[in-house]
Amino acid sequence: MQNIKGKVIAITGASSGMGKAIAVELAREGAKVVLGARRAKQLQQVVEEIKNKDGEAIFVPIDVKNKADLVGLVNAAVQHYGKLDVIVNNAGVSQLSRIDDLDVDGWEEMIDINLKGVLYGMAAAIPVFKEQGSGHIVNIISTAGIKIVPMQGVYAGTKNAIRTIGEAFRQESDGNLRITGISPGFVKTDFANGIKNEQMKSAIQNEMEQMAIDPVAIANAVIYAISQPDDVEIGDVVIRPSKQN
Repeated sequence: MQNIKGKVIAITGASSGMGKAIAVELAREGAKVVLGARRAKQLQQVVEEIKNKDGEAIFVPIDVKNKADLVGLVNAAVQHYGKLDVIVNNAGVSQLSRIDDLDVDGWEEMIDINLKGVLYGMAAAIPVFKEQGSGHIVNIISTAGIKIVPMQGVYAGTKNAIRTIGEAFRQESDGNLRITGISPGFVKTDFANGIKNEQMKSAIQNEMEQMAIDPVAIANAVIYAISQPDDVEIGDVVIRPSKQN
């Protein structure tokens, strides 16, 4: 993990769940982490937890629906630490329902956060990466886009859009800028709490209780991807409970 030490890594959705685990584990490996999310109080707590273990971290309150906030996150990394090596686009939201239920507000929320939010993160980081001559984008996607099932159509659509965009970027890149897509299955987080459809919320929470894996498993996948030598790119990683269908 020597390739991790000293790297400057920005992470969205870093106040809890997978984002927090990614931040804590990267800091443990010697990375300097720049945390972004909407909840400043929780971000402060994560930063303090990292610093209490002799890690390096700062935070910036952001909303990934606002492209200027992503620029601010990247700029904070560069101003504070002098560079940005990796951006982890982790922030995401899920609204699960039948398409003919016409939850248009839910669709727009997922498009704004899961799709546009990731694009805004990429757009903020790529100019810095090009100027440096190196950089790594890690997009947290989902197994929902791999196995298509009812009630998850639009959610899976936003995730598969990121999968497609990532592959196109990989082919367009000259090899100096790397991109990795990590698709988690059921993970122990508060992710289901925001689901408006009570039936789906309950079903997802029950599945999580029965099989969900620790978010540290996702953090380990991020560490694996970004610890590779500069001439090695980890493309797509699927990581899910062994019990998950």
